[in-house]
Amino acid sequence: MSIFNMFHVAGSALTAQSVRLNAVASNMANADSITSADGTPYRAKQVVFEATPMGNESAQGVRVKQVVESAAPPRMVYDPKNPAANAEGYVSMPNVDVVEEMVNMISASRSYQSNADVMNTARTLLMRTLAMGQ
Repeated sequence: MSIFNMFHVAGSALTAQSVRLNAVASNMANADSITSADGTPYRAKQVVFEATPMGNESAQGVRVKQVVESAAPPRMVYDPKNPAANAEGYVSMPNVDVVEEMVNMISASRSYQSNADVMNTARTLLMRTLAMGQ
């Protein structure tokens, strides 16, 4: 693998993890939103990745295949005084699991940092290689 492919692979991972962090931020921000723009409870977003070839070598990067809504059912919270409550007094809340989102955030953040470190190390190696020729 050439050193330039390392930049492409790590860069693709940085882009993918950035999308994942944005999805987590959106989920966390809407964890207590009773209704979304269409009047239904907010549905958690999940990012789906896929491997993608980098050039004509065996290196593979990653890209976001799609962002999907979670299939988990909404949380039902008993709050009969809420105007959005149904006949039994339950309010449909977003299907966001805050603990799971925190785990996703930590994982995405660490992956992002690791790939940034790979790029910095590759840059340092490239600079030292160029300095040898002086």
